[in-house]
Amino acid sequence: MTVRVVSGSESEAAERATIEQGTPSAELMRRAGSRAATVIHSRFDSLLRDGVKVVTGAGNNGGDGWITAHELHRGGVGVSVTEIAAPKSEESIAARASALKGGVTIAVGTSGNERVVVDALLGTGASGAPRGRMAEAIADIAQRRESGARVVSLDLPSGLDSTTAAGDGSVIADLTISFGTMKRGHLLSRQKCGEIVVLDIGLSSDTPSGLPVLIDRDWVDARVPSITPDAHKGTRRRLSIVGGGPGMAGATILAGRGALRSGIGLLRIVAASTNAMAIHAAVPAAVFQQLPATAGELAKLIEASDVVAIGPGLGNTPMTRDLVDSILLAWSGPVVLDADALNIFAGDLVSLASLLGKRPAIITPHPAEMARLIGSTTDDVLRDRFDVGTAVAAELGAAVLLKGTPTIVFSPNGERHVVAAGTAALATGGSGDVLTGITATLLGQMPDGADRAATAAACAAFVHGRAAELCKFVRGTTVDDVIGALPTAWNERPATFQPPIMADLAGQR
Repeated sequence: MTVRVVSGSESEAAERATIEQGTPSAELMRRAGSRAATVIHSRFDSLLRDGVKVVTGAGNNGGDGWITAHELHRGGVGVSVTEIAAPKSEESIAARASALKGGVTIAVGTSGNERVVVDALLGTGASGAPRGRMAEAIADIAQRRESGARVVSLDLPSGLDSTTAAGDGSVIADLTISFGTMKRGHLLSRQKCGEIVVLDIGLSSDTPSGLPVLIDRDWVDARVPSITPDAHKGTRRRLSIVGGGPGMAGATILAGRGALRSGIGLLRIVAASTNAMAIHAAVPAAVFQQLPATAGELAKLIEASDVVAIGPGLGNTPMTRDLVDSILLAWSGPVVLDADALNIFAGDLVSLASLLGKRPAIITPHPAEMARLIGSTTDDVLRDRFDVGTAVAAELGAAVLLKGTPTIVFSPNGERHVVAAGTAALATGGSGDVLTGITATLLGQMPDGADRAATAAACAAFVHGRAAELCKFVRGTTVDDVIGALPTAWNERPATFQPPIMADLAGQR
């Protein structure tokens, strides 16, 4: 199942298009509710003996809740429904009638000792802060959770905006079961969603089109080239990392370690001469070269490279701009630009586009760097993070890896990929340098093709994030721990892989 990441309006459009193509709305509701019940059984089997409380609203989300209640009851679970508002749509009214006929009971008041509470109050179309009885119901759910109940939200936690993740007074869930698509709000407010499961309910494969794809392990494994038994240093490619201005050896060291842990064949670190001893000691597998100052040194760099990464610890000075210009004019091969190699082009995308030409290229800005590049603000970039890189990628002819939670990769052809892997352990200095090394390695090893750069960037971001997840903790985890987890992140198999975001758990439609 390919999971698309959508806004609230895009989610509604996808369902509407599916209905127009012949799948009744009632059937989509049936699939959503029945498959949600299957997930609840699988996740909370030991808690179900104490029963399940389903809290429903008036919309189709409430209808999903009635079907979930009915299916759980048919499976032998004691279920009661607290109805905050009577259903309004024909499908929801029918779902309620069928559940009551099948033996599901309506609770009087909010009492009960159920250890699983299903939130089916508000769906993707809701906006604004909950009020009145809805706010009271959400407060009751919160109290139950504080008392030890597990909360399951259908489609998204009630009160959470599916597009912007605004959600003062929203439900906080332990598990969110999303139907057909991943909503932007899920990824922007992970702390309110808990574990997220995306279920296939049979939305049309043709819609929505052009929307971001959520990257998962299968997607990455299908695209990262294997290292064959007869591989040698040359076939695993030669990477040169240019950075490390005076006193900034650490950035190139971390980038180099990320590259070596990702399978690069030969590594060259080009940095200020004063950093030579530190780099030799920290990355003995790397060849050291001082920063190019002459045409001969530049030629030596180019001759030694299949891919060049520029920026980690380089420093933002007029000399930096001259150096980067010289390298990009002399070297026409694949390149990754990060940190100060981007900052020197603040507000000057035209010059950067001219220097990059048609080569496979990736830029890896964090939101503040992206804001400087396009003459915007960090807040504006964060608000528009799912869209802001589209025009930049097209203008540069390069993939844009916009770092953050989540990370978005923009391709020059307009495609977008979303990487939700990762934890706050990556929110520390040096993490981006490690990602640069991983990204450059993959860019060098990926086969030629129109999507080479964007594919390399998306795979690199996923594995980088997965390595952080494998560290299990945030406080106490260092960049070195993440680097140490990279071999497992590269080589784990789906049979042992349990990601925090899962797709198609309920089986075939």
